[in-house]
Order: sequence, then structure tokens, then C-alpha cells
Amino acid sequence: MRTLITGANRGIGAALASELTARGGEVIGTARNSEGFERLDVTDPASVDALARRLDETALGALVCNAGVYLDKGQPLEGGYPAAMWAESFAANVTGVFLTVQALLPHLRRSATPRIMIISSQMASHTRAPGGSYIYRASKAAALNLGRNLAADLKPEGIAVGIYHPGWVQIDMGGTTADLTPGDAASGLADRLEALSLYTTGCFETWDGRAHPY
Repeated sequence: MRTLITGANRGIGAALASELTARGGEVIGTARNSEGFERLDVTDPASVDALARRLDETALGALVCNAGVYLDKGQPLEGGYPAAMWAESFAANVTGVFLTVQALLPHLRRSATPRIMIISSQMASHTRAPGGSYIYRASKAAALNLGRNLAADLKPEGIAVGIYHPGWVQIDMGGTTADLTPGDAASGLADRLEALSLYTTGCFETWDGRAHPY
């Protein structure tokens, strides 16, 4: 299966690219500006369109929307969370996901069983709301909602969409005390991608296959 992964130059994206390659898949990795990767800034519509044009007639078996930012970690409620931070976060975590899916739909439609994996977070869950990180939580909740609605619209075309919590991972975003290594998360996410089908489209699951509360 040929899979395109956004934000594949580091963290979970890099680990997932390695895992899928080790399983015999073909991976097209993207990054904003890293040698050896297809250039893609998901916050720039022109960059998204340029990627789609470069791919030309390429068929994609899967698209993994992994690129994202967590800018408001530790922000104080009083005086924090500036408007520009909201705009930048939503541009990457929500609008960027939609624009990437929209631009690459023609490439997905060329495959027999196309799949879209959206990396969200347990912080998207409205039943799990301990406070703080308002921007990140809101953007990941929006990505979850986006994925659920894409699943409904794309199911008649045979395109499955899954939304996933990758776990608390030992990367820059998760910190060194997190539960999982990037390899652990990547192995589970690769399993989820392989299992994703029209029967499970619209699912919100953890990296290890458990249904996550909305």
C-alpha cells in the first residue's frame, strides 16, 4: 500500500513511516522543509495544491494526516491564549487536515480500498475535560468532528476514515515521561490503518484499538 504521511520528518510521523516501510509498504513522507521529504506546509493552501500537482496521477492507498502543533501548553487562563495562537493552531490542526484531504481525494480515488487516518488526541474528548490547553483541545475536537463528517460523506465512494488517539508518546509534544515510545505508538497505529475499513469508518480509537469516548 502506498501511504502519504504529513509531518513525517519527526516524532510519530517518522516512526509510522518507518513501521509501514518495514511492513513492505511504500511511504511518501512530507515535511515543511526537510531534505528527503516532499515539501508540504499544511497551513499554506498553495503548498497543498502544489503537492497534489506534483503527485500527478499517483494512486494513494492511504493518507495519514499527522502534521500538527501544540502551541498553548502551559498557557495561563488569565492573559494567555492570544488570538494569533488560536489562528495558527487551527490552521495546522484543522484547516490543514481538511485542505490536505480535499486536495488528495483524486489520488485516493485511484486505489481499490482507500483510507484516511486522522491523528487527533484523547484531548479531543468532551467527556474527558480536565481543563487547560484550550486551543489544542478545541482544535483536536474539531479534527475529530471533521473526520466523523468526512467518514459519512466519503463512505458511498468507498473511502474509509478513522480518527485516532496515538497515546501519550515520548516526543517533543509528550515529553520524556510519557508512557509510549514512538515505535510503540507507530506499531499500534499501523495495525489500526490496516484494520480500517468501511465497517469501521468514522471510528475514534486509541492506538491499541480500544474505542475512545467522544
